[in-house]
Amino acid sequence: MNYDQYCLEKVKASHSNFTVSFLLLSSNKRLAINALYAFCREVDDVADECKEYEIGKAKLDWWKAEIERLYNHNPQHPVTNALLPHIDTFNLNKEYFLEIIDGMEMDLNFNRYDSFKELQLYCYRVASVVGILSAKIFGFENNKTIKYAHNLGIALQLTNILRDLGEDARMGRIYVPLDILKKFNITENELLSYKKTYKMKELVDHLFAQALHFYKLAFDHLPLEDKRQQKPGIVMANIYYCLLHEIRNNQPENILNIKTLLPPLRKFFIVLATIMNIRIIR
Repeated sequence: MNYDQYCLEKVKASHSNFTVSFLLLSSNKRLAINALYAFCREVDDVADECKEYEIGKAKLDWWKAEIERLYNHNPQHPVTNALLPHIDTFNLNKEYFLEIIDGMEMDLNFNRYDSFKELQLYCYRVASVVGILSAKIFGFENNKTIKYAHNLGIALQLTNILRDLGEDARMGRIYVPLDILKKFNITENELLSYKKTYKMKELVDHLFAQALHFYKLAFDHLPLEDKRQQKPGIVMANIYYCLLHEIRNNQPENILNIKTLLPPLRKFFIVLATIMNIRIIR
């Protein structure tokens, strides 16, 4: 198996909402985005699978060293070998890859965030940075597109946090800032015991509004001249925007015991609408 095939298999195995948009790219850009996404999966797997901090930290330190080797044109891993031809072509900054790893290290270090400001740093590292690197691969003319990618990353990550509220609680993780839980009189134990309660609906409404705010910020910054090249990212945004609304409408008081997903046919129509420039995000 060659390096590009390794990354493609990693992407396919993820079954992510993101991957459907990759089909809109040219072959070279698709190889680059597959390699980027495979890198994200590799380091995310470390954060998810390593129960002991020291082991996870050692693996992430190895990846930091591997990024240094990549930028010295001497990578060892199939993913970084796949990334190598693209780092200069698309001006993919080394610091962004290190930020992603730092974000995964936050998952090893923290199971709680006291405030939204703390959570926003995590969202920036694990999602906004990936969005910025993706925007570079998709192509842009106006630097405002970087701000668009930054805010879109936060919006997507907030949608993920809302969707996975129960799943994360079962792993002992609470991404909702503790001051927001306090605002709605929700205890950590109520989240960790998966209680169905009207208070969860209030929390969902609040997180829904926060995510919507960042979707709006993102698209307020997307320059008209870059919309065509950024179409793959817009596809992702539209899928997640629709998912966000489905989460809010799907028994929000019982969100800890359900996981809302969009059926494949619904995603297909969202992709089709996006390609045809039918506006979904407003």
